[in-house]
Amino acid sequence: MSRDRPAVTPRARRRATGRTAAVRDPVARRGAILAAALEVVAEVGVGRTTHRAIAARAGVPLGSTTYYFPTLDDLVAAALEQAADATRELLAHWAEELADRDDDLPGALAGLVSDYLADRPRALLECELYLAAARSPVLRPLADAWLDGARDLLAVRVGRDRATALVALVDGAMLAGVVRGEDADPAVLEAAFTRLCR
Repeated sequence: MSRDRPAVTPRARRRATGRTAAVRDPVARRGAILAAALEVVAEVGVGRTTHRAIAARAGVPLGSTTYYFPTLDDLVAAALEQAADATRELLAHWAEELADRDDDLPGALAGLVSDYLADRPRALLECELYLAAARSPVLRPLADAWLDGARDLLAVRVGRDRATALVALVDGAMLAGVVRGEDADPAVLEAAFTRLCR
C-alpha cells in the first residue's frame, strides 16, 4: 500500500486558495448573506426575494441563510437596517466634509458627488435600492432617510427651498453617473451648485 499523499481535490484546492476559508468565517458569511440580500431586494423587490435566491447570490449553502436568519423577514430586516446604517454613515461623512469647507459649499458638494461615484459597485447598489423604493413600501424609508437627511444637512446652510433643489441636482448627477458609468465633472457640478446656492 502506497503512503503517497492523495491527489488534491478541487474542494481542497478551493480551501487552499482561501475562498472557502473566507466563506467559513461566520462574520464574513453573515456579511455576504446581507450584501446578497440587498442586491436581490434591489433587483426583484421584497415580495420576490427568497432564501434560495440570496444563498445563490452569496455563494453559500441554503441552510446558511436560515442559520443566521431564521425567517426571511429577519433577513430582509437585517439587510435593510444595514443599508440604513450605510445611509446614516454617508450623511455623517457629508456633514463632516461640509463643516470643513463651509465657505465653499458648491465645491464641497461637487467633490462629494465625485467621490461617491468613484465607488461604482456601492453607487450602483444604492441607486438600485433607491429606485426600488418606488415599487416597495418596505424600501421607502431608505429613500426618505437620504432625501430628508441630505435636505436637512443643506437647509441649515442655504434654506429649505434651495436645499431641496440641491438634493434634486445631487440625485440627478448621481443617477446620470451610475447610468452612464462616467465620472462626474467636478467643475460642471460646482458651477451648477453655485447657481443654486445664490
